[in-house]
Amino acid sequence: MAVITNIDDLKRKYKRRAPKMFYDYAESGSWTEQTFAENSSDFDKIRLRQRVAVDMTNRTTATQMIGEDVAMPVALAPVGMTGMQAADGEIKAARAAEAFGVPYTLSTMSICSIEDVREATTEPFWFQLYVMRDEDFVDNIIARAKNAGCSALVLTLDLQILGQRHKDLKNGLSAPPKLTPAVMLDLATKWGWGLEMLGTHRRTFRNIVGHAKSVENMSSLNSWTNEQFDPKLSWDTVAKLKEKWGGKLILKGILDAEDARQAVKVGADAIVVSNHGGRQLDGALSAIRVLPSIVEAVGDQIEVHMDSGIRSGQDVLKAVALGAKGVMIGRAYIYGLGAMGQAGVTKALEIIHKELDVSMALCGKRDLNDVDRDILLVPKDFEGEWA
Repeated sequence: MAVITNIDDLKRKYKRRAPKMFYDYAESGSWTEQTFAENSSDFDKIRLRQRVAVDMTNRTTATQMIGEDVAMPVALAPVGMTGMQAADGEIKAARAAEAFGVPYTLSTMSICSIEDVREATTEPFWFQLYVMRDEDFVDNIIARAKNAGCSALVLTLDLQILGQRHKDLKNGLSAPPKLTPAVMLDLATKWGWGLEMLGTHRRTFRNIVGHAKSVENMSSLNSWTNEQFDPKLSWDTVAKLKEKWGGKLILKGILDAEDARQAVKVGADAIVVSNHGGRQLDGALSAIRVLPSIVEAVGDQIEVHMDSGIRSGQDVLKAVALGAKGVMIGRAYIYGLGAMGQAGVTKALEIIHKELDVSMALCGKRDLNDVDRDILLVPKDFEGEWA
């Protein structure tokens, strides 16, 4: 067996094991995929400042995100259809996160339901909400998240209208996959994945089926999801949802300082600087490039997190040095999950933690809470000068 030392090793193993439509779902962006690519490549433009002859003993990456103790400032991001990457994928990812000491975020569009994940874990997890036109469904799923003891609601703001992802359309993405000749030919080479899937009854969107009106089968589910994302979502809606939830609220999908100020006004506990992993507005700036301006605008008033493009512990370190109190990883843990199940998620977290710890030490820091922009060399034009 090949030795796995970085996230790319997991990605290669994942590509060999996962059906093409689910690999493409994870590893793609919208339109030309410019933003998807720059989310990662822009991290490469930032350099680390090496320091020597500094005591590197007794290091710690422990900190807090929204008041919760974390082993490192990393949460597992909400990823739709995680249970199609590996059987019972959300349960496996949640268990790995819990054991490691980092938060797990369950997506509205998960395969395993809120109740499935709650039954399989002992610590509270976060729940991500898409705002749907069906207000009864939204009220119900918020109540279900409360009943499950979820410690934060992550409200996604950047998916009022679905961005066009060419690969998903060409592959006929669905859960479970429709057995077309092309799909059947692909699945014939992914027998390991298929055998695991035969061993679970969780193969469709269990947060929705049986909970939304008139959704009882695949046909009705597809019709419902295609028309349900609410284009009327506004800051008034956010304020109302905050009141309904009554707990900690994280607003995900902020990419502009003015929107960050609005998040402060509605009383959110944290924001996630994010472009949905490059899956929505292609041509938008990368999350790491806009992070400094958003931290400058609101970083003393609200906790700022970020996601989109993080593939290593050095990326985490750079984000923290630029002012993020935490980050979310999506693809990095999905690679691990698709490659090796729960053990692969654990491996992804171990890889990122080791890279974060060693890089922090070589930059002359022992405590992650002492990391600041002083450890970075940032190009003067990194944020860009735009007319």
